[in-house]
Amino acid sequence: MTAHAHHEPRGDALLDAARVALEGAGEQWTDMRRTVFQALAGFANPASAYDIAEAVSQARGKRVAANSVYRILDIFVDKNLAHRVESANAYIANAHPDCVHDCIFLVCDACGGTVHVDDDPVSKAIRGVAAATGFKPDRPVIEVRGTCASCSEATPR
Repeated sequence: MTAHAHHEPRGDALLDAARVALEGAGEQWTDMRRTVFQALAGFANPASAYDIAEAVSQARGKRVAANSVYRILDIFVDKNLAHRVESANAYIANAHPDCVHDCIFLVCDACGGTVHVDDDPVSKAIRGVAAATGFKPDRPVIEVRGTCASCSEATPR
């Protein structure tokens, strides 16, 4: 696996990095978008739009519809602030929104934990296979379902 270093901001620094990335992409950083990103970043595991809408509703003190959150999440995914875990129909905040890669997700079926891995040679190979057939990939989705190390250790064989 090709490793590369990422500066992964947390807390307010992550909010600032997301704001800078979104504004740099020509989008506005509104209070609602900030609140949605903050809620998304607060989840340890991938969160559904409904989970995020509930967290935003609590933070704002008024009900926020999931369809409003979906629209914002679509922007976040398009602008690299969030990733969609397709198999779970859920989202995770991108901890390094200034770095663009095809993501590989390792999804634990036991605890729901999801690890984001960047492996450029694997991504390049998949894009190459697609190109060899004349297919033009927009966004490869690579997910590996299984059991994480913590859950494997907790379950005797």
